[in-house]
Amino acid sequence: MAVVLTLLVLFLAGFVAGFILLVMGAINFDFSNSEIPPGVNQPAKLRIIHIILISTAVVGRILENIGICTQVSFVRYMQGRKTLGVDPKLFIKDLWFEKVPVRIYQPKAPSASQRRGVVFFHGGGWVFGSIETHEKLCRSIARESDSVVVSVGYRLAPEHKYPAAYDDCLNATQHFLHHLEHYGVDPARVTVCGDSAGGNLAAAVSQTLVGRSDLPKLRAQILLYPALQALDFNLPSYQQNRGVPLLFRERAAFYVLQYLNGNATNLEEVLEGSHIPIDIKLNYQKWVSPDNIPAKFKLRGYKPRVLLDCTTEVFEKVKRFCEPNLCPLLVEDSVIQQLPESFILTCEYDVLRDDGLLYKKRLEDNGVRVTWCHLEDGFHGIINSSLHGDWLSFPAGKRGLDNVINFLKSL
Repeated sequence: MAVVLTLLVLFLAGFVAGFILLVMGAINFDFSNSEIPPGVNQPAKLRIIHIILISTAVVGRILENIGICTQVSFVRYMQGRKTLGVDPKLFIKDLWFEKVPVRIYQPKAPSASQRRGVVFFHGGGWVFGSIETHEKLCRSIARESDSVVVSVGYRLAPEHKYPAAYDDCLNATQHFLHHLEHYGVDPARVTVCGDSAGGNLAAAVSQTLVGRSDLPKLRAQILLYPALQALDFNLPSYQQNRGVPLLFRERAAFYVLQYLNGNATNLEEVLEGSHIPIDIKLNYQKWVSPDNIPAKFKLRGYKPRVLLDCTTEVFEKVKRFCEPNLCPLLVEDSVIQQLPESFILTCEYDVLRDDGLLYKKRLEDNGVRVTWCHLEDGFHGIINSSLHGDWLSFPAGKRGLDNVINFLKSL
């Protein structure tokens, strides 16, 4: 019996040691492909967050390989574990709007007039993220701007491909706009807001609603480091920040393909730019081009790329990238001109920086008022990251959130 126990202990010890070595090896591999630029404030904190994310993904992959659960489901579980409990300043309630789960945050303090309304769409690459992952952010917005916030739990890819997330966000927003009186919200002061993939969804919903005469018009849109196009993954910011946490260039392309098709079969073509025919690229070049990026953003090692053509087979799989509901930067000027006042936040060390800059230019060129907040020392996801404990907070993240709150208060 003692021999059996000894062998069992040795086996378990070997398994644990091998597991740890496997995790550490994957982390080291990811580190070798990552870079934290000197302009990022408190780089050690960003490294810690990056390690946590990598470790979670690696453990999820191991669990998937041994048949316990999928990597995606494990990462989602780990992201949504924390619960914050009651908030002394907010009424918080989970509801359903048109079969879409939502969470409503309403200030408890009495108000002499109707409040602002904010419909919030979380980020996470259309694959991850949830109402829970952005709970602190939504609470902060509701408390500090004295607004009613509706956080939308839209369906995620790859299980639910485009346009599932867009449809859920649009349906939830329409439902809210039809029932504003029930929540004490001023019909003239409703804003859509989202970060990253949520910024994409906010922009798409805002565009869709411009022609609706049966609903109150949106007062504003708030887009935090939004993903707005999938035609060019070689814009200056994609080249300069390709390995900067928390969003690598390859992962950005991977996520949008997961949203589109539920797989990343054509990842290499998308990354090199051989997924869209040249004639279509030239048609959209007036909107999606490095020429529209201010020169100061091209100083960090940008190299122009030659336009590549693509095969009919590849384009057939990704042609919906040309739909504005998926890539809002491609919508016609006639729609852009009707959009509400906008707030756009970009980060210098973010692959999605130039998506925001290009959209800012389009809005301004069409007479839409834009408030732009650029975090010179910011990285992708910095606002939400800064809300997960003081020890991992970043001054730039607080500055960004303060700018959002101030913008809302001005409406």
